[in-house]
Order: sequence, then C-alpha cells, then structure tokens
Amino acid sequence: MKRLFFILLFLPGLCFALPFSTIFRGAGKFQDLVRRAEAEDWKALPIGERTFAVGRALAGTPYRSFTLEIDDHVEAPSVDLDAMDCWTFFENALAFARMLDEPREEWTPQTMLRFIEMDRYRGGTCDGYLSRLHYLEDWLYDNSRRGLVADLTRGLGAVRGPHSAREMTVNWRGYRYLRNNRSLRPGIRRMEARVAGMPMYYVPKDRVRLIEPALRSGDIICIATHDGRFIGTSHVGLAYRAPDGVVHFMHASAPYNFGHVVIDANIADYLYRYRSDAGIIVARPLR
Repeated sequence: MKRLFFILLFLPGLCFALPFSTIFRGAGKFQDLVRRAEAEDWKALPIGERTFAVGRALAGTPYRSFTLEIDDHVEAPSVDLDAMDCWTFFENALAFARMLDEPREEWTPQTMLRFIEMDRYRGGTCDGYLSRLHYLEDWLYDNSRRGLVADLTRGLGAVRGPHSAREMTVNWRGYRYLRNNRSLRPGIRRMEARVAGMPMYYVPKDRVRLIEPALRSGDIICIATHDGRFIGTSHVGLAYRAPDGVVHFMHASAPYNFGHVVIDANIADYLYRYRSDAGIIVARPLR
C-alpha cells in the first residue's frame, strides 16, 4: 500500500498528499465496473451513452453527502464508488467513461483520478481547495471553455434569471475544509461573487417537456432552483432516454427520498415534485 501511495504522489499534474485509501475508495466496485465495461463493450459507445452505462451500473449505490470533503486541510482529487452524492455520482460516471478511451492497460484507479482532476478543477489542475469548481454553473463554464462538454441550455429556449451563489459563505460550518481553515473563507466569498456575476440561463420547468426530444442519455442535467428572489443550482444527475422514449432523471437521491442512486421519474415530472425547482441546465459530454 505504501508503494502505491508514493507512485500516486508523483504522478504529473495530481496534487496528492494523502493515503491512497483516502483518495480512492471502492476498489472492488471499480474492478466490477471494468469487467462489465469489457463484457458489454462500453468503449464502443459514444461518450454520452457510455456515461449513462456507467451511471446505470452505479444504480443502488448508497447516498453519502459531502463526499468531496475528504480531509481537514489537504485538497486532492478523490473517488468513492461505495457511496456518493449527486455531484460525485455524475462525475464518477463521466470520469470512468472517459477512462475507457485509454488503452486497456490504463484502466486503473490512477487514470480515473486523472480524469476526475481534469473535470473537477479550474483549468483541469488541482491547486488547492479554491481551485475546485464548487458551483455547477462555474463547472459548466470552465468545462465547456475547455471543450469537454457543450452547454446546450441557451439553444433549448432558456431564460435568464437573477443569479445568486452564497451557499458556502452562509453555511460554511457544513464544509470540512472551511471549518478547519478560516483563511479559505475570503477566497470562497470572492469566488461566489464572481459566480453570482455570471449570466444564469436555464430552461424553465414548464418548458422542459417540450425540449425533452432534444435530450440524450448521458446528458448532464443540472437543477436550477429559486429561493423566491434568485436562481442558483442545487442538484445534478444524468438523463436517461428509455426505450419507450421517456426521458428519466438518474441521480444520487438523498436519504429523505430514495437514499441511493436511482433512475427516477420523467425529468419534467421530477421538477414539479419540488416547488423550489425552477428548471434545468443541460450539458452534453463531448469527450
């Protein structure tokens, strides 16, 4: 185990300084996914379909909140396949799907972590807690700028809403790194001010049923939420177009609902389950 830790520590571009058992959990689940990917030839699928295939294989995985908060001080790319929240669910599915483009001998936890880093951090490089893309709208801007995903939202009849991003400043006690590192809080406030200044486009939920024909399995569906005055993002999952044509929302559902990764209701119906849900933002994986 120590030998593996030091191999990981010196991989170029990865800011590891934690034991492998902390940054990668679920090695058995990972090997099960590799075996299934080979048996079902996921590599041959387009990236969106491949992402959905991985997500579907993760169905039933227990929900655990704050799975990105893995240490009191050290930030590092991480994977937990034994339990996940909404962000790490879609991120794990996408990173594993991208890994399959690599040669078979590179289908390893280390390679998956490299793709997690590429997705999770501004510019694709981990440089501490403030380099993490903490808000979905910021994630979408950065990943679309780098050609990793396409932001389809404005082409789907989106509207612009008054934008707010203040969750981390208001609820800093809920974040392990912010509780233990007061010096990070001013940087988070500056980041949130920048994100709040970005234009916020979303497809209102009363239009979602009309645009469902444009959605594909594996599209990343970000839920836009209103608090009575402002719009922000609060949840995320994947689209699944069933054989009957119905587009479902697949996501890691919190314990007060299903408590695990689930293929849920039709996306439009799902949005009407919660009064605060305003609509959706849609990102399509490109590579």
